[in-house]
Amino acid sequence: MEAFFKSIIDQDRASVVICDLEHTIIYMNPAAIANYEKRGGAKLVGKSLLNCHNEKSNEIIKKVVSWFAENEDHNMIYTFYNEQQNKDVYMVALRDADKKLIGYYEKHEYRNRESAKKYDFSTSLI
Repeated sequence: MEAFFKSIIDQDRASVVICDLEHTIIYMNPAAIANYEKRGGAKLVGKSLLNCHNEKSNEIIKKVVSWFAENEDHNMIYTFYNEQQNKDVYMVALRDADKKLIGYYEKHEYRNRESAKKYDFSTSLI
């Protein structure tokens, strides 16, 4: 089953960076590795996400994680709109089977309409 979930994340065109509760980056999908190549790409795995942000952003990240921990229904929060890439960005709680908070990730939702032709087998979107 894990292979299926990993494949879903790996095929996503949006960056997925997964962190544990100590803010350590434990996984980056291929889109994230490419997107953050100038900052270290795959070498960021195992490093603190907090090293990638300024002090104010780190305070907000910690506040959101505390909010996630307060209540098992606190699972997603809107963080900002990226005008340049026309996307909304959210932080999402990750929970185990007992609904215990185990980490978090950032979710990107692009607003651009798909430009590919429907069922065009001549090209890959990823």
